Amino acid sequence: MMAANRELVSRQKISPTPIAIPSSELVNETSQFAHSLTNPGSTYLLYIGTYSGADADSIYIYLMDPVTGMLEFYNGHKAGANPSFLSLTPNGQFLYAVNQLTTFQGQPGGAVSAFAINPISGKLSFLNQQPSHGSGPCHLTTDRQGRFLLAANYLSGTLSVYPIHADGRLEIASQVVQHHGQGVSKEQEGPHAHFITVTSDNRFALSCDLGIDKVLIYQFDSINGNLQANSEAVLSPGSGPRHLDFHPNGGYIYLINELNSTMTVLTYNIETGTATQIQTLSTLPEGYEGPNSCAEVWVHPSGKFVYGSNRGHDSIAIFAVEAGTGRLRLVGHEPTRGKTPRYFVLDPIGRFLLVANQNSNTVVNFQINTHTGRLSYLQHIDVPKPVCVKFWTVEKLHS
Repeated sequence: MMAANRELVSRQKISPTPIAIPSSELVNETSQFAHSLTNPGSTYLLYIGTYSGADADSIYIYLMDPVTGMLEFYNGHKAGANPSFLSLTPNGQFLYAVNQLTTFQGQPGGAVSAFAINPISGKLSFLNQQPSHGSGPCHLTTDRQGRFLLAANYLSGTLSVYPIHADGRLEIASQVVQHHGQGVSKEQEGPHAHFITVTSDNRFALSCDLGIDKVLIYQFDSINGNLQANSEAVLSPGSGPRHLDFHPNGGYIYLINELNSTMTVLTYNIETGTATQIQTLSTLPEGYEGPNSCAEVWVHPSGKFVYGSNRGHDSIAIFAVEAGTGRLRLVGHEPTRGKTPRYFVLDPIGRFLLVANQNSNTVVNFQINTHTGRLSYLQHIDVPKPVCVKFWTVEKLHS
């Protein structure tokens, strides 16, 4: 987490890019989604989490044409202060957001919020909110069955687990796990849990801790939601592991390290829940000596490419995956056409890549060449302090 991002509340007000929609269309806005329900895949919705004040729109909803990739503004929603990172349940019925704060209801810590997604309009309805049991919550995910929510608190280095009620509301946290230790860099004065995910078989949970240079792997009890320590992958001192993504075959992990601007490849044993490093390489072009910190990593659905974001160099690093070994080869870099690409996401079938440029208040859309992995600029939209982008598809409701 960059030092500039420690200011958890953004006070700059910027209106999202408006698309003129005739009043007649606004009156009948649900009809387009009703049409989508009978024509799966005809429209994507994007939910964009931001750094924002408590009284402003803070989650923005955009329409995306899955064929052309073009975006248009649909709706803004007041979701409290700093709903920076978002997660949807596997069935697409509920959305959860961290409220990335250091104080909540007069007590130290942040919060997590629950919303229902209207299956026709895609709009959000607030359900409830729980304390995050740690300061600066920055990441969250549901388990693969949508029965539990897991959150990572950056400043306090804790993980929290919440049972999810049948109606989507969050119950009181059932477990809080404290990380311990410190690293060698000034940003590593203590543990900083930055990421949490659950494996596709729902047996293990992995957390990147930037402060202690470790990926901590937990056994996950899908019945009661408990986390139990299983194994650790220890990174080079000062790496600052931030986020990771799995190869589609489940056997490789791609880990982006914020502090030393590297990408680490690990093999993953799905039976034992253990990870072993096999390669680390820079995300920066040779000769670049300016400031930089890495942020996000995504594996292409084909498994052929891996992407990572550079904040400072302000680029997406593009890597090709070597078949059979999982090792990476740098293909090149694409400028993000904005400042501080804190997050990016690929559409569900891997045709488009959308970058959230936090400090230029833009989301930029690129088309992916599925043969080379390279990116071509399509469009940008204005969104205040974008942090996270999540896709919602009609198909989820019928799965």
